Amino acid sequence: MPAAHTQRLADHLKALRRERDWPLDRLAELSGVSRATLSRVENAEVSPTTEVLGRLCAAFEIRMSRLLSMVEAEFRPVVRRTEQAVWTDPQIGFTRRAVSPSSPQLAAEVLDCLLEPNTTVSYDTPPAGGLEHHLVILDGQLEVTVDGAAHMLTPGDCLRYKLLGSSSFRTFEAVGARYFLFLV
Repeated sequence: MPAAHTQRLADHLKALRRERDWPLDRLAELSGVSRATLSRVENAEVSPTTEVLGRLCAAFEIRMSRLLSMVEAEFRPVVRRTEQAVWTDPQIGFTRRAVSPSSPQLAAEVLDCLLEPNTTVSYDTPPAGGLEHHLVILDGQLEVTVDGAAHMLTPGDCLRYKLLGSSSFRTFEAVGARYFLFLV
């Protein structure tokens, strides 16, 4: 993530916390992220990992893509590929591109996601209960577990669900996965 994006994200996370009048200790308690890590994220000393962002979004009750779009430019009807925000978590091998980014004017968004081989991304709780997801596998193989039910997906498969609890996305040693995620 470019330094300017990291700074804007840090500023926005700090603003969200302050809007709720939460000290760092309260956000740490709600998110399960250490106070020290939160401080480093809010001061733009580090770019948050996927797991940290997921926990913060759950605490703030907002979608990760909505949070990331809040630090991007305003609504544009045409979003050129060169303008689509890309966020990566190099520690775990996860990349997401906002094909159709979140916007206050629209209900849905589209993400192009890539998980490297032998990668697992898990979320204990959804950012907001009842989010509708439509996940379409483009390449590779992906096991998606939603509320305890595991689904093995291969190219062309579509998993549709409302996210009410935990979820995880797992690739395997030999192959990663690329998929579109439609969020409503």
